[in-house]
Amino acid sequence: MIEKPFLSVVMPVHEGAAWIGATLDSLTAEPTGGLEIIIIDSSPTSATATVVERFVQRLPLRLLQRRDLGQWQTKTNFGVEMAAADHVCILPSDDLWLPGRVEAVRRWIADAPEAVLHLAPTAIVDRHGRRMGRWNCPLPADEVLEAEFLLERLLVQNFVSVPAPVFRRSAWLACGGVDEKLWYTADWDVWAKLAGTGPVTYHDEITTAFRVHGSSLTVTGSRDASEFRSQMQIVLERHLPRLPASSRERIGPAARASISVNVSLAAASAGNLKALVRAAGVVLSLGPIGMRRYLRDSRLRERAVCRLRAKLTGAF
Repeated sequence: MIEKPFLSVVMPVHEGAAWIGATLDSLTAEPTGGLEIIIIDSSPTSATATVVERFVQRLPLRLLQRRDLGQWQTKTNFGVEMAAADHVCILPSDDLWLPGRVEAVRRWIADAPEAVLHLAPTAIVDRHGRRMGRWNCPLPADEVLEAEFLLERLLVQNFVSVPAPVFRRSAWLACGGVDEKLWYTADWDVWAKLAGTGPVTYHDEITTAFRVHGSSLTVTGSRDASEFRSQMQIVLERHLPRLPASSRERIGPAARASISVNVSLAAASAGNLKALVRAAGVVLSLGPIGMRRYLRDSRLRERAVCRLRAKLTGAF
């Protein structure tokens, strides 16, 4: 009888040959007992599958070639549905696991078995895998976080890096998984949805790495300013009404300012440096209390500095 895995790792991939070898290498450095790795590949060629096949004897993986499932959201929902474990995590094909990931996740689940979502910070690395900084979550560690508290902070800015969380499969299915119409903010939306399904805990422990590079969806998707803004506004308008009126009055201005700043920063990254002046004006308009809330929850400095470092070293 085959033992049920304790963790399913869902990897949605599309033309990932350049990165997935390093990603799978990072998994081989961990104990693989109790793991299930599901790779859903929609690539039009066999290049990605060729790389994956080098690992079939070293990792407990299943490679599903599904060219009909184009979007990462569709592949991710499909992978979670296929998962055999009660707990699941997502690993994009350009991100990494760090030493101690498996041990940490086992401990998280054992220490908070009732949690539907385990959150954690992540390292930020450049295209060569060199550390550029740390992606934090503005949350207290090792406490049960109430949905309202988490949502108040999460709606100001998505501070959850996709490879870090671990979630209950049943909670994901119950909330509908990622919205396949949200090509940019689907992950932000699903963390907000999961926050309403049960207890959430935050572990101040880095076990994954998020890779910043110029061809990532985070970068390419932000180049259309109007669509970029629309994607963020959809999530805000969908979840802000879940907060009490008093919270909406406090959080709404900071959340809307965050969207404007993100659009301005994307424009500046594309060469429009005047957008930085607009971004500064938006933040100043919040006043002292609003600015403090925005800067705490947006993690603006750490996000910008890491990308700037990568660009200055030619590794973006």
